[in-house]
Amino acid sequence: MSPQFLIIIVLLFGVLWVVFIRPQKRRQVHQRDMLDNLSDGDQILTAGGLYATVRSVDGDDVHVEIAPGTEVRLAKRAVAAVIPQESEDGEADELEDDEEAEEPTDEDAHDAAVLTATEADSPPENRS
Repeated sequence: MSPQFLIIIVLLFGVLWVVFIRPQKRRQVHQRDMLDNLSDGDQILTAGGLYATVRSVDGDDVHVEIAPGTEVRLAKRAVAAVIPQESEDGEADELEDDEEAEEPTDEDAHDAAVLTATEADSPPENRS
């Protein structure tokens, strides 16, 4: 093998590490920190899509209230996200890693209007 080929292989592994492994490790650390910092009263979203309020944390279990008077036990690893608390002015606190939501443009509104008009013109059996 030529030294140039070995250099290319090493560089390729370096790029793969930067692109795939580092971001995954960062997500794992963030998830672990989130689970370690769960506390009573936190609003959470479970991996199953349920919104709940943490009532107590007991080792690998979390006791959550999913409806008034309905408390269930949940595996800690099933917590997908902690919902930010609302501040006094009624707006939710910003998450550090949230991306800014794109605001709809005039083009989006036009596309939605055209789609609605097209659906209204088509026979009911062709609508999805």
